[in-house]
Amino acid sequence: MKKEKIRSTKSILLFALLIFIMLSTGCATNQSAQKNGAVIVPATKPVAAYVRSDVKYAIDAYDPWEGFNRHMYIFNYYFDKYFFLPVVGAYEWIMPDYLEDRISGIFKNFSELRNFTNNLLQLKGKGTAITTGRVLVNSTVGLAGMYDPASKWGMPVQKEDFGQTLGHYGVGAGPFLVLPVFGPSTLRDTTGLVFDTAVHAAVMNWALDDVNNKTEIKLGINVLGAIDERHRTPFRYYQSGSPFEYEYLRKLYLEKRLMDIAR
Repeated sequence: MKKEKIRSTKSILLFALLIFIMLSTGCATNQSAQKNGAVIVPATKPVAAYVRSDVKYAIDAYDPWEGFNRHMYIFNYYFDKYFFLPVVGAYEWIMPDYLEDRISGIFKNFSELRNFTNNLLQLKGKGTAITTGRVLVNSTVGLAGMYDPASKWGMPVQKEDFGQTLGHYGVGAGPFLVLPVFGPSTLRDTTGLVFDTAVHAAVMNWALDDVNNKTEIKLGINVLGAIDERHRTPFRYYQSGSPFEYEYLRKLYLEKRLMDIAR
């Protein structure tokens, strides 16, 4: 059993390495093409019609909604390029790096609610205890999360979400799904996202119960949180330069989620 786990881990690492090499090669090709004035056009149609159905490929995945997903992927690219990234760029230009880091810390501290809830639901006593300690330390000594002394004191982030909780109890991933703005997901993880968002909203409503202009404040917090999240995410659409970016990203996402649930 132990040898099988080792072989499985090695296989995953080898696959990830191959994907990285292919993406790196594609990126170099893309830069060369751009210098020569060439433009890489992203695929808008499923490739299923052009491959053999009797052959198992490494990047295969359960993606019955591939046509919709590809169009949504392209929509996200344009939304990101012409709206979201310019907003994030303006935020980064206005805000000093020091303030950006403090704001990120506050939102990370608030996201510990999701980690606590799902560690508890999965009956992970150690994860629940560590997350509780992180919230107590970072909310007090860390000034509402602006700083993270808990990590330095041996309490690392115990990241969990409701999609992982469902997977922990045997719920399958279901079809791959590209969500508007949010990006790659699955039917299970989308259900998890809805649950986590509902818990987040309920706690925020409770915290702001006696505050005037509660609706406007919640909107401002959510908008700032979304900007901060994108600010901290280095991914950029089509920077790989590969015509198979959709397939690579889909495979990497699904493999990562398997490892998240297994840990």
